[in-house]
Amino acid sequence: MESRQLIVVCDDEELIRWSICQQLDGEGYSTIEVENGQLCVNAVREHAPAAVIMDMKMPVLDGLGALRAMRSEGLDVPVVVITAHGSVDSAIEATQLGASAYLSKPFDLREVSLVVAKAIETARLQREVHYLRSRVRRGYGDFIGSAPALKPVYEILSRLEKVDSPTVLITGESGTGKDLIARSIHQRGVRKSGIFMEIDCASLPEALIESELFGHERGAFTDARATKRGLFEVANGGVVFLDEIGEMALATQAKLLRALENRTYRRVGGVATMKMDVSIVAATNRDLKKAVDEGLFREDLYFRLNVVPVHLPALRERSEDIPPLVDHFVNHFNKAFGRDVRGVKAEAMAMLQNYSWPGNVRELRNVMERMIILGQSDVLEPGDFPPEIRFGGGRTAGRVRGCPFILPEEGVDLEQVERGLLMQALDRTGGNQSAAARLLSISRYALRYRMEKYELAMA
Repeated sequence: MESRQLIVVCDDEELIRWSICQQLDGEGYSTIEVENGQLCVNAVREHAPAAVIMDMKMPVLDGLGALRAMRSEGLDVPVVVITAHGSVDSAIEATQLGASAYLSKPFDLREVSLVVAKAIETARLQREVHYLRSRVRRGYGDFIGSAPALKPVYEILSRLEKVDSPTVLITGESGTGKDLIARSIHQRGVRKSGIFMEIDCASLPEALIESELFGHERGAFTDARATKRGLFEVANGGVVFLDEIGEMALATQAKLLRALENRTYRRVGGVATMKMDVSIVAATNRDLKKAVDEGLFREDLYFRLNVVPVHLPALRERSEDIPPLVDHFVNHFNKAFGRDVRGVKAEAMAMLQNYSWPGNVRELRNVMERMIILGQSDVLEPGDFPPEIRFGGGRTAGRVRGCPFILPEEGVDLEQVERGLLMQALDRTGGNQSAAARLLSISRYALRYRMEKYELAMA
């Protein structure tokens, strides 16, 4: 059953309260009646309503006093105030204290539900704007992570907020979030007021990449029926993101290098020289040094792009970031699919942190999307996750030949072996959990889970 938004109706006149509540109940809201400002503040504290409708003139505590009390306690609920006809001063003061809107007596009851709906929607939009702005201030767009392995990345990004580098090269495995970092460089950099344009060099044939970047003149080739502006022209003053640049053909690489060196270019089939005023952010999951050695990538272009290198570590190198990433994806997909999954159990989180994630954050995102869509329980358990994560994907998966232990013919008690290894690691490191976790190639979170499981004392 769909939950109804709760409205607190505060007025010392019983008939007015009853009339407003009848109107709102008929519009699909749920209501609570209170008769003075102090009771209103108490109700807001206890029930966290979607909105409040409150008269200004009341005994015990009037509307302005109740507004001040709510705001001083951080109760940021939208408030619609009711004022006597012509009482402009009190309406202005209420607005200054954060009231969303006001109704002047006498008012049409049909107006009440319209004003309340508008106040709730305005508050929702304000929260969304505040959330987005706060994320831009404290993080890098949708890129989530605070692991030590990301410290060099953030240091470089903070410098790029003040310096207009002509080229940035982002490297890292597929799925690590290179596109998110590229967008963050634009959003927080000196070119943030300009356009961000993106091209996937792996998805287009050579001729089309050249046309996309530089544009073309009418008649330059068979299907060129009209002159087309390229990304360098459209994004003038902004940022062009060249994703998977390692897949770009050598002939196009030469033309790109020339444009970067001279900061000029020509449309395909054109003769006019055009000035290039864009910052280039390139990304690849390939080893470009190796590609240079193999003759697949121009060395001079590699050096030209690699002015500011940014390397994103794989997710297995920053397992500390898996819990916040999981929380983020749970919240995101709960909203997307109308679910109410509260999270994952500790043992499931330890399992996720111990998995190698060959597809990195993209794989984690896809797994969490699948879990939110198909999961039956409101808290995800280890058994809810795919077999490859439960059984075959640990950090040592695929390394049987390098295993230093030999399984006895009679078998072993695996839990006893695990407990013994934990005790040895903790003894060797003097009880330092972080160091012990490193010895066992697991996260500190996973170590603490196992210590709790085997009832080993935790400091």
